[in-house]
Amino acid sequence: MGCSVAAKINLRDPRVLVRTIIGVLLAANLAAAVVVFKPFGGSADDLRREQQSLSLRLTQAQNRLAYSKQLVEKVQKTRTEEDKFLNQYFTDTRTTSSLILAELNQAARDAGIKMGQATFNYEALEGSDTLQELTTQVGFEGTYANFCKFVNLLDKSPRFMVIENLQAAAPQQQGGQALNVTLKIDTFVRGAA
Repeated sequence: MGCSVAAKINLRDPRVLVRTIIGVLLAANLAAAVVVFKPFGGSADDLRREQQSLSLRLTQAQNRLAYSKQLVEKVQKTRTEEDKFLNQYFTDTRTTSSLILAELNQAARDAGIKMGQATFNYEALEGSDTLQELTTQVGFEGTYANFCKFVNLLDKSPRFMVIENLQAAAPQQQGGQALNVTLKIDTFVRGAA
């Protein structure tokens, strides 16, 4: 008989209808209270901490971006300076031998020494596809003072020349005043031989 009472609830009855409306309003009030007192995004403190965390991450990301921009500027500046250095101190393969020979001749004349035969040898420069090393071996004859002046002139050369090896000998028949010197000079060249 209890089941039949529950089954006989009539929604047209004003008391039942008012109780249903009050129940729905009570449920809506409870839902509103949950949203107001415990928001789904977190409390005000939680939201403040999350905002601070996001602000910190944004600042860090901006700092990384600024650092990356500085690196890009440095790389571009380095490339520009590298090109300038290569153009100033390195010559093309086609003209290097004659330029080096002319410069050695001029320095020898200015220093007052006599230049002998020169030999040239191109070698690949390890780690580079565009640069080569030109080794020049050449003999000279002159006094010690004149030879010091010659080395000084080479040191001030606009070309990037490295004296790799120097061998000096004083011939017996000339009384020790003159020296025979053999130099091995390295220069660097752009392009393929």
